[in-house]
Formats: sequence, structure tokens, C-alpha cells
Amino acid sequence: MITVKSILDCITEIAPLSWQESYDNAGLQVGDLKAEAKKALICLDVTEAVVDEAVAKSCDVIVSHHPLIFKGLKHITPNTFVERIVTKAIKHGIAIISMHTNLDNSYLGVSHILAQKLGLSNLRVLDPLQGKLFKLVMFCPVSAADRVREAMFQAGAGCIGNYDSCSFNALGEGTFKAGDGCHPYVGEIGQLHYEKEVRVETIVPEHLLNGVVSAMKKVHPYEEVAYDVYPLNNDYPMAGAGMMGSYETPLSETEFLQRAAEVLGSPCLRHSALTGKPVKSVAVCGGSGAFLLPCAKRNGVEAFLTADIKYHDFFEPDGALLMVDAGHFETEQFTKELILDIILKKIPTFAAEIAEANTNSVHYFVKH
Repeated sequence: MITVKSILDCITEIAPLSWQESYDNAGLQVGDLKAEAKKALICLDVTEAVVDEAVAKSCDVIVSHHPLIFKGLKHITPNTFVERIVTKAIKHGIAIISMHTNLDNSYLGVSHILAQKLGLSNLRVLDPLQGKLFKLVMFCPVSAADRVREAMFQAGAGCIGNYDSCSFNALGEGTFKAGDGCHPYVGEIGQLHYEKEVRVETIVPEHLLNGVVSAMKKVHPYEEVAYDVYPLNNDYPMAGAGMMGSYETPLSETEFLQRAAEVLGSPCLRHSALTGKPVKSVAVCGGSGAFLLPCAKRNGVEAFLTADIKYHDFFEPDGALLMVDAGHFETEQFTKELILDIILKKIPTFAAEIAEANTNSVHYFVKH
């Protein structure tokens, strides 16, 4: 049976909830994780129109990018649109899942698909997260080292960039004395034992640590496994804010602006002063990403595209690059397509579709 949790797990596999920002409220918003899920409606924002569409299409799950509930509700009444949506969702047995800054911070997330739509290649995270990696050090007898190491790799340990199965191994000698009630793999009760062992060191992402340790213990021959876990401050290239990439053939600034407007369907683009430089390397951040401007400048890109840029922020590029505000909805619209693709790749037979309701809260008046 496919459950609400099954749908949540599809997305958190590439965008763990531990990657969300401290202010965020990603995850299950309404409903029961154990409930059966038969059909999902995908949207950027949960509006009353989206819930009505879900009801009409017999969808029992809504998956959105922006959370419906950002802060605690003190009552459930018809007085606000959030409370009305929660009431209607509960009444019709609809679960609501939101994947927000955890999906923003995923290498395969919001900014990644935006960069792809703009035709950029050689993609990498603009501002990688730190403190999300651990070093796992494990000690085991020489004869068991290969199978224990492989179990750790299969559980997700040992990935550095495009390399996997990475570890450092050193031979040594361990000592231990088994007490009463023990069942030692080697050695005798009450006698000091010396054993040739391998010290295996490898890298593990935070969200996979428990699984890697469990896999290690499952195949390790010792009754009591000796291991250490150390937090690291290394950059984690698979998670972080924004994305940067490049064009094989540079564009002029006006060509880049034209491409962005056409791809995003933006009625207008706000941007800083043109620099006159050809655009080859570009940084992007779906949604509100003005905070990444210093990082974009440090990386030497010629253009930085994001949304929700304040008036005075347009002075900050100072001729170093072209900064473009393409709209919040516009830069995140492909997230719907991304979420749908993630779910269907994991559960191909599941019924899911993108909502037809337009949830862009910003409207434009175009002068004729």
C-alpha cells in the first residue's frame, strides 16, 4: 500500500528535512502519514482553489513547495484563508505535504531545475552547506574488513564529489578482554586478546549516518563494535543554496535577459546596470536569493538571477555582474515539475498531476 509517508519519503530521499532552514516548516502539514495515498496534486502554493481542485479530482494528497502553515494556529475558524484550507482539507481527508527550503538546499532541487531550464551546464551548488558531514571511523578484524566496508558504502558512506566507495584504511592491533556473559568472536573469556585489525575511515552525510552505522553493525562480527563519529566543517557539495553553471557559447547581456524572459514567461525583468561583459558563467537561486550576491561575486559569475531583490540591493553588484530579479513565482514554477518527476521516478504507477490552478499571488499591469 502506498501511504502519505511513501510520498514524503520519495522527496526527502533527495531533500532531507534536516536540510531545511531553522525558520521553515517543511514536511507533513495536515493529515496522517500512515493513511493510504491514491492520488496527489502538485502545486507551488496551497490555495483554496487548489484544495477545491484536489476535491474535484479525488486527490487525497497535496504536495506543495511553500508550506501552508508557517507558524502555530491558535484556532481553526473560517476567518483566515489558512484556517479555511486546513478545515477543508481535513473535512475531505486530504493530506498536505510541503517541501520548502530542504528542496531549495538540495543539489537536485529548485535551483538545479531552474539552471537546467536556462540552458546552463557544469552545474554545482553556489553556497554549499557546512556541518552536514561526519567522519565515521570503524575498527574490525582484517578478515571482515571488506564486507563491513562494502555494507557502509551501500548505505551511503564514502561519497566525495563524483567519487564513491572512498575510505582510508590502516592496519593495526587491537586489544580486548571478554567478561562473563560475553560471546566473543575471537579470544577467550577473561583473557587479554590481541587481534590484527583494520581502521577504516570514511565520510557520511548527516542524514545517512544512522543508516550507515546500522548497516555496519549488522555485518560486523564483533559483539561490541568499536567506532567513532566526528563532526566535520567541510563543504557538502550535494546541499546548499543556489546553483551556478555556464554556457558553452557566451551570450550578450541582452541575449541572456531575453532568454530568461522567454523561459520563465516573465512579463518584465528588473535588473542592475548592464556591465557590457559577455555572459558565460551564471548563478541562480529560485525564490528569494539576494543574500547570495556576495557569494556570486566571489565566484566570478557574469550574471546572477533570483527574485525579491530590494531597491538598494541593485547598487550592490557595482559593475561586477548583472543581477536580475525575475520574480518569485517565475523562478520557482518548475518546482512543480520537479516534484512530480521525483514521485513518478520512485513510484511509476502512482497517480499524480500538476494543479491547473494558478497560485501566483503577484499580478502585473502592462502598459499598452
